[in-house]
Amino acid sequence: MNAMIFAAGLGTRLRPLTDDRPKALVEVNGKTLLEHNITKLKNAGFDHLVVNIHHFGEQIISFLDAHDNFGIDIKVSDERQMLLDTGGGLKRAFPLFDEPGPILVHNVDIISDIDLGELYRQHVEQVENSLTRKLGATLAIHERTTSRYLMFDAQKYICGWTNVKTGEVKGMMGEKFAYAGIQVIDPNLFPYLSAKEEDAFPIIGFYLDICQSIALTGVNVFGTAWVDCGKPEALEKAASILEKS
Repeated sequence: MNAMIFAAGLGTRLRPLTDDRPKALVEVNGKTLLEHNITKLKNAGFDHLVVNIHHFGEQIISFLDAHDNFGIDIKVSDERQMLLDTGGGLKRAFPLFDEPGPILVHNVDIISDIDLGELYRQHVEQVENSLTRKLGATLAIHERTTSRYLMFDAQKYICGWTNVKTGEVKGMMGEKFAYAGIQVIDPNLFPYLSAKEEDAFPIIGFYLDICQSIALTGVNVFGTAWVDCGKPEALEKAASILEKS
C-alpha cells in the first residue's frame, strides 16, 4: 500500500527546536516524529512511502540513509528548490509511486492512535460502493475546537470551509468538522491535480475549487487520541499518546 508523509514544512511554530533541524526530526520519547510515523505506517501494512523535503532536507535524506529506510521502499520528493505547499507537494510526488492505488497522506507533525489501515480500507470500500459520484479523497475529521473548519453536506461530502474567528466562508454551509491531517487520496483525483497549473498550492483550497466536480468525503475519528505537534507545548501530549499506543 502507498503512503506519503508531508515533511517539507518550515516548522516555524516549533522554534527554537527547528532552528537547526526540520520538524520531522524533532524528537518525542527518544525518536523523531518522522520515525514514529514511518513505523506506524509500516505496522499498518504500508510498504511504499514518499517523504517530501525542504527545510534542512539533507538531514532527512541522511536520517533515512542511516536507518536503511526502515526496511521498506521510501523515496524522497525533493522540494529544496521551492516549497510547494501540500497540494503542490502531492502533485510533485505522484510520479514516484510505482504501484497503482490510493495513497494515504499523513502530516509528519500529527501523532495519534488512529487506525491507518482501517481508514485506508474505509476509503476503498466507499470508492467501490459509490454509485453516483466518483470519490477523490477521504479525510480523517473530528470535532475538536479550532478556528478553521471544513463543512460537509448531508452525504458527508465537502461543500465548504469557514474561519469562525473572522467569519470568512468559502463554498456552501454545512456541518463543521476539523481536518485531522490524515487523508487517503484516490487515483480519481489525479487528473484534477494534473490539470492544476500552479506549482505551489494548498490542498484544502484545491478541494474547495473542485468539490462540486468530484466527491471528497470525511470519516469522523472523534474519540481517538490525537495531537498536532506544531508547537513545543504539544510534544508532552504526543509523548503520552505514544506511551499508551
